[in-house]
Amino acid sequence: MDSRTGLPVVGMVGGGQLARMTHQAAIALGQSLRVLALTPDDGAALVAADVRYGDHTDLAALRAFAEGCDVVTFDHEHVPTGHVRALAEAGVPVHPAADALLHAQDKRVMRERLTALAAPVPRWRPVTAADEVRAFGAEVGWPVVLKASRGGYDGRGVWPLADPTTATEQVDRLLAGGTELIVEERVPLTRELAVQVARSPFGQVAAYPVVETVQRDGICVEVLAPAPGLPEDRAVAAQQLAIDLATALDVVGLLAVELFETPAGLVVNELAMRPHNSGHWTIEGARTSQFEQHLRAVLDYPMGDTGLTAPAVVMANVLGGEPGGMSIDERLHHMFAEDPGVKVHLYGKQVRPGRKIGHVTVLGDDLDKARARAVRAARWLREGA
Repeated sequence: MDSRTGLPVVGMVGGGQLARMTHQAAIALGQSLRVLALTPDDGAALVAADVRYGDHTDLAALRAFAEGCDVVTFDHEHVPTGHVRALAEAGVPVHPAADALLHAQDKRVMRERLTALAAPVPRWRPVTAADEVRAFGAEVGWPVVLKASRGGYDGRGVWPLADPTTATEQVDRLLAGGTELIVEERVPLTRELAVQVARSPFGQVAAYPVVETVQRDGICVEVLAPAPGLPEDRAVAAQQLAIDLATALDVVGLLAVELFETPAGLVVNELAMRPHNSGHWTIEGARTSQFEQHLRAVLDYPMGDTGLTAPAVVMANVLGGEPGGMSIDERLHHMFAEDPGVKVHLYGKQVRPGRKIGHVTVLGDDLDKARARAVRAARWLREGA
């Protein structure tokens, strides 16, 4: 408990943009989020008052960080499972707990558990040799998708395999490097969806509207809320699926469920147990942002209203462009002059081509018009034109 405010202290491991935006939500709740950052240049470290420095793989640093925290949570899934267990065994409330978080850390564990729960997942198999991939491809049909069990995101750790020849070379190379692998069928998706739910230790849950996520080169570039043209029964089914998974896995905090929509129905792709890129639209587009909701959940506060603030909400990620040209400040000037209604969130990151450096959000009555504005604004901030 903070002696100055009389309010709980939430510690967030990781100093990236998710911690930065969670800090902004914490201010309204009377808190100043404690952040474990790697360097003073991390996005959250640039703005938060209570910053500690250390590596998330260093148990001693985690123990020191947790002292005085009423609860510890995460802005990424990369803290070793054993370290999360050690904090809990020392009496630190950690949300999500190690047994839940493991399902977002390890794709093989996640696929095994979801299969046992009869959740809709692609056909898949663990991989220890190239001939297993060839046999799987012969069974389900080519192409197939090879995935690293741990560590992949934004298109990393995912390798589409077109035929047995390319499979052999790729699998042998990755296994020789020590990468643990699974292989999945390539799902005949029509589009990608996502749904977020929050769950408290008490067991209260709150679900956000289902959104469509638009991917390019393995990176989410747009989020459309609510998902256009999604039948109500399928939207409710997606929300119920997420609630059921949060309950079965005993998730406390936010759970993001990434989904494939197929002609046959919904299929679970990935899980994340933290604020998620598919929910950035909620800062302006929902009555309670995902960041505030995550804090409410881990503190066991009642959940906030997840309703939309406008009929249509579009978020577009701002990716770093090539060096040179106008500065980001000059681009902001031009973009605001072009469309003063766009909401901009920049993460304090150094610009690199293709790196997520921020996002923009547009609210409106017409989805197509809102989307065009968001895409144009994101392009301005990337390219200056």
